[in-house]
This record gives sequence, structure tokens and C-alpha cells, in this order.
Amino acid sequence: MKKYLNLFDFSQEVNYRTEILSGLTVALALVPEAIAFALIAGLSPLTGLYAAFVMGLVTSILGGRPGMISGATGAVAVVIVSLAQQHGVEYVFAAVVLAGLLQVLAGMLRLGKLMRLVPHPVIFGFVNGLAIIIFMSQLDQFKNADGSWLSGNTLWLFSGLVLLTMLVIWGLPKISKAVPASLVAILLVFGLVLVFGIDTRTIGDIASIKGGFPPFHLPDVPVNMETLQIIFPYAAIVAGVGLIESLLTLNIVDEITETRGRGNKEAVAQGTANILSGVFSGMGGCAMIGQSLINTSNGARARLSGIVAALMLLAFIMFGADLIEKVPMAALTGLMIMVALGTFEWASLRTFRRMPKSDVLVMVLVTLVTVFLHNLALAVLVGVIIAALVFAWDNAKRIRARKYIDDDGVKHYEIYGPLFFGSVTLFNEKFDVLNDPDEVIIDFRESRVVDMSAIEALNKITERYLKVGKKVHLKHLSQDCKRLLKNADDIIEVNVLEDPTYKVVVDKI
Repeated sequence: MKKYLNLFDFSQEVNYRTEILSGLTVALALVPEAIAFALIAGLSPLTGLYAAFVMGLVTSILGGRPGMISGATGAVAVVIVSLAQQHGVEYVFAAVVLAGLLQVLAGMLRLGKLMRLVPHPVIFGFVNGLAIIIFMSQLDQFKNADGSWLSGNTLWLFSGLVLLTMLVIWGLPKISKAVPASLVAILLVFGLVLVFGIDTRTIGDIASIKGGFPPFHLPDVPVNMETLQIIFPYAAIVAGVGLIESLLTLNIVDEITETRGRGNKEAVAQGTANILSGVFSGMGGCAMIGQSLINTSNGARARLSGIVAALMLLAFIMFGADLIEKVPMAALTGLMIMVALGTFEWASLRTFRRMPKSDVLVMVLVTLVTVFLHNLALAVLVGVIIAALVFAWDNAKRIRARKYIDDDGVKHYEIYGPLFFGSVTLFNEKFDVLNDPDEVIIDFRESRVVDMSAIEALNKITERYLKVGKKVHLKHLSQDCKRLLKNADDIIEVNVLEDPTYKVVVDKI
């Protein structure tokens, strides 16, 4: 049975059954992750659970990507762990609030469009790295409390339950998609453990999730410059990492659902959620690619699933802790392993021989940085820088000049390709100043003057011609090129001949 509605600004049909069941599944998957990330940061489990609730609810209502799930994340946990150790949890709350303010500012300044600068190989590497991290984090479930690996019957029993979970998630959709396969798998394993009294690790063995409604609590820190100096570096990194992971997750969900989210709106929502998380005793967070993929693979496409997930998580904390703590970790481990397998871009491996070597290098490097350093912002930044340098190098080699002398004895240089810092050397080599006639026209119909290096190159080539008593004209400069030249009129003087008016595309999105 399907029912549809438009809720708030939902410009989308909502299937109640799919959204609610998917939200319940996501809520179950959020519990161990939130606890684990809180422990990584050296905080209490409820700090992570409160963050997952607040982040999930606020971004589901206000965010720019329906169906995307946010919560407490490892990316934020590894940033704030040293702050928690050195200054305590109150400074963590203050840093999260400040990070939220920075994210809101980024959204208002419409910086979400900068994600367009992230090349596809970087996204491939980011996704593959996250998939490996998700998979490797599940291996800890196969260890004892002292760090040693499970053995004997305990290992076989746990592995069997994990494999059963994975088999149900893989096979059930081939039979029926009426109910999310991941929810059926969790409930099946849960039922087997309860009915047969199987002794296996449960959520309660990690930590208790029993608590109340997130308490409103302003960070108890001195309001002065010293506090700002302490928390600002952490807040800036949390804001940057959170936005990068959230906007990349948004792009991935966009591809899966074949729809388009709104990056700037998501940035404002993430910031608002972090502000509220900090004042409601949460550790902060961002979008979660694993839970988002669980949600979309279940067929959820609207905001309702995220709202249900957040509210169910709160219900677990306040009313259902005793029951949820009995959920076998094997079921959630199997679910997250399937998420990791589904997240990894296997198609990227088949394109190794077809992709340019530079793209393969970028993809592999981003994956390695993500996996070994667990620094998503650094991984993406490294990938973008390398991709940009490769792009600049390739374009630097593409500048060409078509040369001819017209009936009036004027020599024309028709320039093709961008003139910028990388191409100025080849540009200068195109001209034969001593042997050229007295008048020269440099035609930029198929080229652009991009930066100050290009202007300086024009200045030098003009000076070379003037020294030998020859005249130079620039022709077909676009308006943005002319603005660059006008701004630099104190260092270059050239004649502009037959310069038409060009319309420059301005991004107003």
C-alpha cells in the first residue's frame, strides 16, 4: 500500500511504508557507529547518540539532499579527540558550535559550488577509501576486548551470523522488495539469537545507550580570546571536513537517485545541526555515506526516512534501550560489510587501462590518504591539487599560433589555447621578432588572457617589438581579458584593434 504526501517543502512523493521501514533500519545501524565514534573521541556514548539524533533530525528537515543521513562520524571524532583529552568535553561542545557557525557562513556565501572543482577520479578515490575504512572498522568486531582475534566456536558462530545477514541482504531483493532486506536480516538474526539463546556479542556489550532527551547545555567555557584561540583551529577543521564529506556524499546520492541536491542549502543545514548539537550535549558530525547508502538502497528518496531514523534513535535511547542493547553485533556487522561492498566503485578498477595515468594516480593516491591517514579533507585537497597541476600542464602544451602575412604586409599570429602561467614559455617561442615586418597583429579569437603571468608575457613581447621599432596590435580580446589588461595598464601598453564585445558567462547559482 502506498500513500503520498507533501510535507514542509518536500517537492517529492513520499512512500510511507518504504520511508518508515528504511528509517528504522538506519536507526539501528546508527547506534553502534555513534557509540564507537564517541569512544574514539574519548567521550561518553550518549554524546555520540545525541549528536546522531540532532544531526539526523535537523539535516533531514532543512537539508538540501532528501534521503541523505547525517550523524556522528569518525571524520569529526578523529579531529576533536585531542581537544577532548587536553581541555575536556565543554571545549568540544564550544568547538562544535563554532564549526556550525562557519558552515552556515559557508552556505550563505554559496561556497557549495566549489565542489564542482572536485574531479571524478577524486570522488572515486574518496568513495573507495571510505568503503575500505568501513570494511576495516568491522574487523574489530571479530576481536576480543583485549584485542585478540576470536577463535573456536565463538568465531564460527559470529562469522555464521554475519554471513547469514549478508546472504539475506543480497538475496531477498531478488525475491521481493516489499520490505527493506537489511531490516529483515537484522530482525531474523535477532530472532534466532533470542529464540535459541545464542551467546554472542550484542550492542549492550559495547556500552549502554539508556538516557533521556538531549539536555540543553550551553558550553561552560570562558568567553574570551584565549578560548577562541584554543577552539578555532579544531572548529575550522571540523567545519571543512564536515562540509567536504557532506557535499561529496550529496554528489554520490545524486548519482544514485538521478536527482540533484542543493549544496549551499545542505551546508547551512549542516551548520545549523552542529550548532544545535553543541548546545544539546552532542559531539557534532556530518553526512554519513554508509547510512545514506543503506537508506537509498532501501528505496527511500524523501526526507521522511531521515526524520524517522532520528526519532527512532531517540526512542531507543529513552524507551527501548533494554531491547536494542540485545541486538546482535553480528547483524550490524554484516549490514555494514554489505554497505562497504556496495560503496566501493568496482567499475573504477576496470577502467585502469582506459583512464589517463594521471587520473589513475589521483584516484589511487586519494584512496591511500583516506585509508591510512583517515583525513578526508586532506585526501580530497591532495587529489584536487594534483588534478589541477596535471590539467595546467596539459593545457600549457596546447597553445599554438597560426602565422601568415596579409596583402598589406602585416603579419598575423592567430593564437589557439589559453595563455596563462603554464603556457607563457611556449607562447614566447612562437614569435620571430627580428624577422617580422613592421606591423604585427596578435589575434586572440581562439584564446584567452587568463592571469597576470599572461599579461606580463604580453608586456615582454610588446617591449621586444618596440625595441626594434615595430608596432603590435591585440585583436579579438574578450571583455574579461580587457579588464585584466585595464587593471594592469601601468605595466603594459598595447593597441587593441577591432576588439568586439563578448558576453562572459557569470555563475549566479
